[in-house]
Amino acid sequence: MSLRGSDPAEIGGYPLEARLGSGGMGTVFLARTSSGRPVAIKLIHQQFAADEEFRIRFRQEVAAARRVSGAFTAAVVDAAPEAEQPWMATTYIEGRTLAQRIAEQGPLDGAELRRLAIGLAEALRDIHRVGVVHRDLKPSNVVLSPEGPRVIDFGISRAADQQTLTMTGRVIGTPPFMSPEQLQAPRGVGPRSDVFSLGTLLVYAATGHGPFDADSPYLTAYQVVHEEPSLGVVPAALRAVVEPCLEKEPEGRPSADELLVVLRDLPEDLGGAEPHRTGTGRTRDMLTQHHLDTPPPAAPPVPEDGPATGSTGSIGSTGTSVGRRLRGRWRPVLAAAVTVAVIGGGAAVLRAGDSGSGDDAADRGGAVVAPGAALPAGFAPWLKTVPGGRPDIPDELRCAARGDALFCGGGSVVAARIDARDGSRVWTAKSPGVPVQGMHLVGVTEDTVIGYRFAAEDAPQDPSREVVALDAKSGEELWSVPSGAQSTAVTGRSQDALVAGSAVVTVDASNSRFEARDAHSGEVSWRRPFPAGTQCAPVPAGRDLLAMCATNVEVDSLKAGRPTLRTVDRATGALGRPFTVEGPAVVVGADDAGPVLLQEHWEGAALTGYDGIARVDTAAREVTYSRLARTYAGTPGMADGTVYLSGQTGRVAALDPATGREKWSRQTGVEGASGPATGAGALYFSSATGRVVALSPRDGTRLWTTDPRAEGLTGENGASPRVTLAGRVVVVTAADNTVFTFDVREPPEPD
Repeated sequence: MSLRGSDPAEIGGYPLEARLGSGGMGTVFLARTSSGRPVAIKLIHQQFAADEEFRIRFRQEVAAARRVSGAFTAAVVDAAPEAEQPWMATTYIEGRTLAQRIAEQGPLDGAELRRLAIGLAEALRDIHRVGVVHRDLKPSNVVLSPEGPRVIDFGISRAADQQTLTMTGRVIGTPPFMSPEQLQAPRGVGPRSDVFSLGTLLVYAATGHGPFDADSPYLTAYQVVHEEPSLGVVPAALRAVVEPCLEKEPEGRPSADELLVVLRDLPEDLGGAEPHRTGTGRTRDMLTQHHLDTPPPAAPPVPEDGPATGSTGSIGSTGTSVGRRLRGRWRPVLAAAVTVAVIGGGAAVLRAGDSGSGDDAADRGGAVVAPGAALPAGFAPWLKTVPGGRPDIPDELRCAARGDALFCGGGSVVAARIDARDGSRVWTAKSPGVPVQGMHLVGVTEDTVIGYRFAAEDAPQDPSREVVALDAKSGEELWSVPSGAQSTAVTGRSQDALVAGSAVVTVDASNSRFEARDAHSGEVSWRRPFPAGTQCAPVPAGRDLLAMCATNVEVDSLKAGRPTLRTVDRATGALGRPFTVEGPAVVVGADDAGPVLLQEHWEGAALTGYDGIARVDTAAREVTYSRLARTYAGTPGMADGTVYLSGQTGRVAALDPATGREKWSRQTGVEGASGPATGAGALYFSSATGRVVALSPRDGTRLWTTDPRAEGLTGENGASPRVTLAGRVVVVTAADNTVFTFDVREPPEPD
């Protein structure tokens, strides 16, 4: 829509280009940053600016949106909640809303419906993991972007541990998509309320109407609280998933993590609405009774942890009471629905354990032989879960090996020491707060382990995140220091610290300087301010320690268009002269000359992959560029002089960093893999489900592949390697703080 005569020409320094829409609380405009990046700016209506209760709610919206900015939401670029007329700018997401899509083309079906269901469950998982409840999930707040559905508008969201703010005398929300508790007792609304809303949303997407639709909002609200949902025309497989989401009592519904486990098992083609079925009634009872003679699939054995594991479970983990309740209550219904769908429509059911056909003739075309490495005495393959300080927010760990000791950390675990022989834990240091995705173990020296700790929400006096040093033998905390929080905007990585020899280099809490400390004593050896007008982060590059810097303007825009690299003297912190790199670009590794970067390809506000390689020669002070034949999407990495990109669909490409030429490309069947890790003559890529593939570095020939070992999704783009080798022991981390091992000469046989 064109701008109107009464609209401002700019907001907060952002020139306006068009109206995107207007609602009861504000108007949304399309604008541009100074670098040309499109943003959506929500400007609150003038009549609400003087309402302090509304301002409090808007401040909560900004805080919640900042907290959940990620792959499934619109990231906050800028905001001014205290302005005379408050506003907030977020990344602009291209695409129609779900409401517009249904109005223009009718209900979704088949693979499109399945993708929507999984994408929205992923979004809720990430929103809930950072402690936020959306509270207004509805068709107009879901944007169908080319990359998948995005959830927007956190106007009535709240942190799960905060008091709910409702405008005096009103219940805020949209009745057809609200939960019973939201209508009855809004101050008690938690994450399971969003799951109820997701259930109603999926019914709407599949049929074009909600499960409680009535002639008036008041009757709709009554039916939400007291009546059974109308699900008769919902496709059978989806109906079996939606029904538990629409339980009246929150504790009867699955969590977002649990929901994802079930959605993953849905048939690839869900089909469309089924108009000849009855319109209302308890469809769950009918389905369950019809398949009483069909036993549910047996649950995999639950690994027993040692005495140090404790009794605290994590959401969706196979070893928890929640996981057992999920299998016992849902799997028979889902199995029944999927069976009906397969028999009736001939659809193929894709499960986490299915392997793709790949480019190789066989799944196990060879064996990897570890050169002369011995197993630890008494070793036997094991699988363990490492509980952390936030069992409600399961995450992934990363591990480092030192002899027979494994040191693992990430998420709500600062670090844990694990015996590589049997998986028993020697000690664990937990983190009480909400973790940041991608921040795992910092590193390990001969006597010290370095990790991250996040402050609990009820301890605002504590630093929001710290770098913590622990004694490797005892786990005793040696020292801690507040950590910066701008590295992602500068380098594309979440890490703000790294181990360099026997020292730890961090960014101070004000994001203004580097600090180097002795890893064990914590004694400061040097401090070095950032160059004027920039913010920096440390990056490893072979033997070198580098500083990657971006201007304050670029950091504010969340995209460094021309980052600079400088060598850092490890003894003094002195910074070398800058090398400017045409970006945005991310460091993926180093060769003999210096760091190697992949140049990012953006389309509007979306990162679509990588289209070039930049090599920096620190001695010759030169940067050379190679264009790639195409844009490669996926997770980048580098090993033994080769750049690798592992795509979400399971294809791995090997690229020559000197020429950009593709050496080989292979379909592995391991979707969303991180990597690479190297050792014992092979390359290893692994997904968050714990599925591992070993490839030949020479030509990508698949040597072997394992089955999944954890309940989870394939994982996010950009994930650091999940595989570590300790001699012949392969150490793999997976979802829900899972760690498992096996002998590289005897990888687990796929079922």
